[in-house]
Amino acid sequence: MAKKVTSLDAFKEDQTEVVVDTSKKLKVAIIGTGWIAGAHMQEYKKMADVEIVAAADLIPGKASDFMNAWGYPEARCYLSCHELLENEPELDAVSVCTYNTQHAPCAIDALEHGVNVLLEKPFTVTLDEALDVMRAEKKSGKVLSIGFQPRFNPNMQMIKKIVESGELGKIYYIQTGGGRRRGIPTPFGTSFISAKTGGIGAMGDIGCYSLDMVLNAIGYPKPLTVTGYTSDFFGKSKEYWRAEHKPEEYSEEFGVDDFAAGLVRLEGGIILDFRIAWAMNLDTSGDTIIMGTKASLRIPSTECWNGSIGGPMTIYHDVAGTDVGVSTTVPMLSNTKEGEFYHKIRSFLDAVKTGGKAPVPSSQIVYNQAIIDGIVRSGKTGHEVVIDIPEI
Repeated sequence: MAKKVTSLDAFKEDQTEVVVDTSKKLKVAIIGTGWIAGAHMQEYKKMADVEIVAAADLIPGKASDFMNAWGYPEARCYLSCHELLENEPELDAVSVCTYNTQHAPCAIDALEHGVNVLLEKPFTVTLDEALDVMRAEKKSGKVLSIGFQPRFNPNMQMIKKIVESGELGKIYYIQTGGGRRRGIPTPFGTSFISAKTGGIGAMGDIGCYSLDMVLNAIGYPKPLTVTGYTSDFFGKSKEYWRAEHKPEEYSEEFGVDDFAAGLVRLEGGIILDFRIAWAMNLDTSGDTIIMGTKASLRIPSTECWNGSIGGPMTIYHDVAGTDVGVSTTVPMLSNTKEGEFYHKIRSFLDAVKTGGKAPVPSSQIVYNQAIIDGIVRSGKTGHEVVIDIPEI
């Protein structure tokens, strides 16, 4: 097959300088002060128009320790999301960084208090919870943005640009997912792996990124049906935890998926073949492939999937309708100097200031959540399920 290397001038990255309006400071609070909250604080501290005023965590002393560590000893600390919201009437926005099963109640509570919400991924655990959050969002009129920072990576944006350009023609099949050979996350205990706190496992942690990468590129068509499968062979294995130098009791605490797969029918006649793994006896579950009637795009996987691209992408297409194939290499783009996590938060705050639209809207991510929910339901019933998403 012939190979052509191109700079793809039509898709050049935008290196526009970030300009922040500091004339109005936003009062922000952190709900849930685990490790992901640290990533939020790191970026908030860079923003001259942000005043961190409060934090909440269910564990006594954890919120105050967190705020002291980040240089905010004067911040007010609470033992619950609700207590914080009741006592901070001037609050502009919150970052909800709790474990998964508290995403919905905390987001709803904040919206009902008239506070804008940046909600960490996954959106929620179930589709019904996501719909409840959207109802609160609609009633409040506030900004709700979901925390998908890979959206702000130039290479992820390139995927969307290529699809929207028409270069691939009509999209009809997508293969996506990702995996880790050994990568069940237990950096600070069992909040990710317990059914009580995590609710969903690999799907909610890294699978939602895989789904967003391709669904965002093709315009988030509505999912119609799902045939799904989940398993927990590694998480339930004492041998796995011994090899990872973690307590064997983690196998008894493990109550979520460490592997999931689904075959999804989307509007427009598109088939989505999805798989995700926290642990597997394989280095990768495969590259992401977007197949179109004019060309197809291959997106290299990584050995430890976390919402990134493993190398230069390739477009495969014919020449003048012949069977002489040509492949075009899409060079990797450098990230902006601020980074994608910064832009996740900055775009949310800009929407709050201007009354603009959420940069990662619930109206899209509800489809992402519906697929995850459908995989869970299908896995339990052993047959295909229909996805029904009511209008909000």
